[in-house]
Amino acid sequence: MNCSILLAGFGGQGILSAGRFIASAALTEGKEVCWFPSYGPEMRGGTANCGVIVSDKTIGSPFITEADALVAMNSPSLEKFSEIVKPGGLIIIDSTLARPIHTRTDVQWISIPASELAAEQGNIAYAIIILLGCLIRQTGLVGRESFSRALFENLPLRHHHLIPAEMAAFDQGGNYAVGRD
Repeated sequence: MNCSILLAGFGGQGILSAGRFIASAALTEGKEVCWFPSYGPEMRGGTANCGVIVSDKTIGSPFITEADALVAMNSPSLEKFSEIVKPGGLIIIDSTLARPIHTRTDVQWISIPASELAAEQGNIAYAIIILLGCLIRQTGLVGRESFSRALFENLPLRHHHLIPAEMAAFDQGGNYAVGRD
């Protein structure tokens, strides 16, 4: 298994943390991992993206020139990164903030109103967790328990009381995955 994922959006949407959660969950399962963050100097409100590579073998380079999956939380990120998704790859978008551009018919598209769903739950920070739930359920990248453990390991102790709600959001996103049991 070798899976390269790009996560992209605005600073403050939890993009870099999301990458850390995936990387930490994969490490828990004994997989090789590379997490490569990138963000603009303005941070919150500016651009942010990160690449995560999960593999059963040694990873040769942290740079992703062709991604297996893209999670885009806004239109600029979708426009910038959709073309580097491999044919047969996966693009998951937060349809509350990004309009599907479906110019590619050689990839699978999943649109989730993640920010809207998160707002309904009372915490907009759950939007990225909803999208990760879909990504992980769709790809089988890591297990649910490994992801939960990653939240406990990476979130500050003062936020641990939010993890049950985050896992509910994760499961909600998982329900958007297609072709999985």
